[in-house]
Amino acid sequence: MMKTVNSILKDLPSSKPAVYLNSPTDQPIFTNFVFSIVSPSSGSGGFGLAFTIAPSTQFPGAEAGHYLGLVNSTNDGNESNHIFAVEFDTMNGYKDDSDTEGNHVGVNINGMDSNITEPAAYIKEGTDKVKEDFRMAKVDAVQAWIEYDGENKTLNVTIAPLSKPKPSKPIIKNHIIDLYNVMEESMYVGFSASTGQETSSHYLLGWSFAVNGVAPQLKISNLPNPPPKEKEPTSFPWVNIAIGVLSASTFCLLCILFCITCYRRYYMDFEVLEDWEMDCPHRFRYKDLHLATKGFIESHLIGVGGFGAVYKGVLPSTGAEVAVKRIVRSPFHGMREFAAEIESLGRLRHKNLVNLQGWCNKKNDLLLVYDFIPNGSLDYVLYKPNNNNFVLNWGQRFNILKGISAGLLYLHEEWEQVVIHRDVKTSNILIDAHLNARLGDFGLARLYNHGQLSHTTSVVGTIGYIAPELTRTGKASTSTDVYAFGVVLLEVATGKRPLDSDQFFLVEWVIEKYHLGQILEVVDPKLDSLYDEEEIELVLKLGLLCTQHRADYRPTMKQVTRYLNFDEPLPDIVDWGHGVSGSSRLSSGFLEVTYSMGTVETLGYLSSISMSTKSIDAGRQQIII
Repeated sequence: MMKTVNSILKDLPSSKPAVYLNSPTDQPIFTNFVFSIVSPSSGSGGFGLAFTIAPSTQFPGAEAGHYLGLVNSTNDGNESNHIFAVEFDTMNGYKDDSDTEGNHVGVNINGMDSNITEPAAYIKEGTDKVKEDFRMAKVDAVQAWIEYDGENKTLNVTIAPLSKPKPSKPIIKNHIIDLYNVMEESMYVGFSASTGQETSSHYLLGWSFAVNGVAPQLKISNLPNPPPKEKEPTSFPWVNIAIGVLSASTFCLLCILFCITCYRRYYMDFEVLEDWEMDCPHRFRYKDLHLATKGFIESHLIGVGGFGAVYKGVLPSTGAEVAVKRIVRSPFHGMREFAAEIESLGRLRHKNLVNLQGWCNKKNDLLLVYDFIPNGSLDYVLYKPNNNNFVLNWGQRFNILKGISAGLLYLHEEWEQVVIHRDVKTSNILIDAHLNARLGDFGLARLYNHGQLSHTTSVVGTIGYIAPELTRTGKASTSTDVYAFGVVLLEVATGKRPLDSDQFFLVEWVIEKYHLGQILEVVDPKLDSLYDEEEIELVLKLGLLCTQHRADYRPTMKQVTRYLNFDEPLPDIVDWGHGVSGSSRLSSGFLEVTYSMGTVETLGYLSSISMSTKSIDAGRQQIII
């Protein structure tokens, strides 16, 4: 059957041709509506519907399926779309690497790759964590509330079956989103939906909407009755009886065989969860991850780092590809604190971060589950070209650097807590199918609240990327992340590693060429002189600016992002504390300190350092994953 799309877009208020938002960043938006999705009794049905704010009622070339009649495969994600949508998705799978779990609520900007998604569930009143899952296409009707605070740039989305009251806690709560670049002065508000291989019907039973005010609550008693759901066809009674008799005998036999063959395997190794573990929504079952990786076999091994091995897996429940990091738990790390840390990190959502889906604990194994990124690490792409001898051109490299900068800016300044990565390097930057950068391994980060000093008292990082002050004080900060990013800037522009076996130090070499007025001589020869001279000179100078010896002379990630976008001119470099004459002393001294601690794991230039000391502060226990 042909796929179809349907949309309802209307002008508000009715006396005007459109909704005029004179100051879209400050105006609150509130809407409340009731919808019903009627799918066929068999088959996959449609793909759901979306509440939409768009500059037009027409979407030329829009496709059905997961595109919900709003965009197509060509313009999906284009900033020129100016589309804001809250999707109520009822089908699995979108681009095979996001939105893989159907029956969810998602927030989309200019395309169908959701900024944030949450499974559809009803949060019981008076509780924070007890959720009742329900399928939006199976209940009679769903009531939704969408509230956007334009002043604080936060979005709340709440849903409930029509038979239940509005819960006090939204399913998507205080999601940071700025609609300034999305909203135009004249916008249309409405709904769009699409079907799949089977037909579905989408009904809007009631709708209330307001700008600069709270929309009137819908009176449920005045709404039309939800359409009846289709019943699955039933067989003749005698057929059911025959099937029942055969099924019962077969079931008994299978149960006996199952108990005999699986007793030792499942009963003796059964997962017993503590009470606090039951409240962790991001916890995976060990059995599922064991099946996903086929028992963590070597053929599924895709990487080994200083903190554990990474395996590719396919979740049996959804068919989604994931990367599972398997690490050994240190005996002094409490599991409750570990779970709290991972649950916090699991809420991080940004297009330039690798999504941390969840975790699992089994005996001495700690498992972290991430999105699977197909092209591997930036380190691999830069230094180990594939059989096609693929080399990143300058435009692709510059876009990757801007993506990393945006991801670090989100960690440092745009999330609810400050997240220090502490191990920024090319092997922790993954490249997706569209050659966009995704910063990974921020599970090693140390969280602390805005405005509070860090209590970090151990050095965790990689030789060549560690800021000078980190080896002296042991305290990681946003400035130490900036230093490491500066090394990455130089590495991407020059195509050289931070260190090599001939005692080559990348930062020193670039400084020397800069002083000689030969800065462009360090450019990666694999670029074959095909680059934008202004951009590459900016990257090299910015790399030196970020790797200044004194932390207070380095820019913030917000400033770095503005420099890369040419929104601000680069300032002069004032601190040459690690210059040619002093850098050798600094570097050799750094290596002396490192090796005297006796904790360096020999892995070439990827050696990870963990010089732990007892904390002199009474802060929260540090968790190193």
